[in-house]
Amino acid sequence: MSVTINSSPTHWVLTLSCPDRPGIVHAVAGMLAELGGNITESKQFGDAETNLFFMRVQVLAEVSRERLTTAIEPLAREFQLNWNLDLVGRPMRTILMVSKAAHALNDLLFHQRASDLPIEVVAVVGNHTDLQELARFYGVPFRHIPVTAATKPQAEAELLALVEELDAELVVLARYMQVLSDNLCRALSGKVINIHHSFLPSFKGAKPYHQAHHRGVKLIGATSHYVTADLDEGPIIEQDIERVNHEMSAEQFVALGQDVERRVLSRAVRWHAEHRVLMNGDRTVVFR
Repeated sequence: MSVTINSSPTHWVLTLSCPDRPGIVHAVAGMLAELGGNITESKQFGDAETNLFFMRVQVLAEVSRERLTTAIEPLAREFQLNWNLDLVGRPMRTILMVSKAAHALNDLLFHQRASDLPIEVVAVVGNHTDLQELARFYGVPFRHIPVTAATKPQAEAELLALVEELDAELVVLARYMQVLSDNLCRALSGKVINIHHSFLPSFKGAKPYHQAHHRGVKLIGATSHYVTADLDEGPIIEQDIERVNHEMSAEQFVALGQDVERRVLSRAVRWHAEHRVLMNGDRTVVFR
């Protein structure tokens, strides 16, 4: 008696961008249908300003990566696709970089442990050792890479070597208070996410929330973006705000600001790891 074993379909996520023209969605959907795929999620956007088309599609299909890649390649040539293929939900290998503030690091490590953030934190890197015990609590290796003006090139070379050694796909600056060099930004282009308060270019330097409190601001917020050589001006992934008022202390500003920073950074990391963020020049397309 023969026994039939039904293999489980694989859940793939395909993202692409290309010059906009008729027929792209039809061609992609048709290709997936020919492979017996069942599309579970599909989003697309055509930018009239840049004349670029963006698409993210999830598909269940009993097909190997090699066969799916072979099917995509003719479309890539025809439509000039810039494309990426991955498994839905695969944890993205991630390095978290920190200085002394713990709120962003603790939030990301907690959500990773709770299995509701699709990242695998392979190391925490700090230019100080203040957060070493927090990393140890979550069972994540901590690497101390001190940085001074004189040692910055060596420190960045050590970081790049660590990224390669650990096969890290993403680096998150979780309140890492060092400016990355232009060379490092280019080497890790599109792979570094930062978080900062949204007062910039106002209230630079130490204690920005205290400065904002002194000036009587009514809104505080946070911005998460990709890191480029233009300091704090990379393509924005996510932003959020909270209202404040005259009754609140500077310490309350700080606590609320840290809460916004945590939320915004977590969303940005999630959307990047889920391949929901596509580059559109100096902007991003985010398929939430």
